Amino acid sequence: MRKYFITGLLVLVPLVITLWVLNLIIGTLDQSLLLLPPHWRPELLLGFNLPGVGTILTLVIIFITGLVTRNFIGNRLLLLWELLLQRIPVVNSIYSSVKQVSDTLFSSSGNAFRKALLVQYPREGVWTIAFQTGVPGGDVKNHLSGDYVSVYVPTTPNPTSGFFLMLKREETIELNMSVDEALKYIVSMGVVAPPPSVNKAAGPATSATPEVTNH
Repeated sequence: MRKYFITGLLVLVPLVITLWVLNLIIGTLDQSLLLLPPHWRPELLLGFNLPGVGTILTLVIIFITGLVTRNFIGNRLLLLWELLLQRIPVVNSIYSSVKQVSDTLFSSSGNAFRKALLVQYPREGVWTIAFQTGVPGGDVKNHLSGDYVSVYVPTTPNPTSGFFLMLKREETIELNMSVDEALKYIVSMGVVAPPPSVNKAAGPATSATPEVTNH
């Protein structure tokens, strides 16, 4: 009976968690229905609440926004909108910070979260997976001699929290795995290992010993 119970858990737990996450996402995105006039909302038109309509509306709004701002007129309107926000004291600092982070994360030309690295943390001899977020900048760069990289070390099993570190590039190892594979490895606490792959040729970010690179 214990064997059957564990087998049932292995089948149902991933399904329940997946449905819970989807319900959370859809419920959050459905809040966009509040932007519609009351008489246009599904619960009044259909007589009952229809989950997912707000999600579709959110995706349509995002798509139309991107479509409009890709042309010349839309780009100019976006610039005027940003200039207006820059004149509002508190909104300016919040919007500028969020925009700078989002541009770095979602830009196709950026390096944020494009590489999975193997780093020694929290002490020498202990290794963990980190994600490269860029290179040190501002006044921080003036106090660091050598080639450094900025990395994000996520916690397990919740990768949304973690630590920001600046390490010498030579002290990191670039892993031959995608960011998605590395995230699965972290969230599963090492249970779900990525498929074996051929090691990359040694680059500027590979200075570990052979024993470590073979793991």
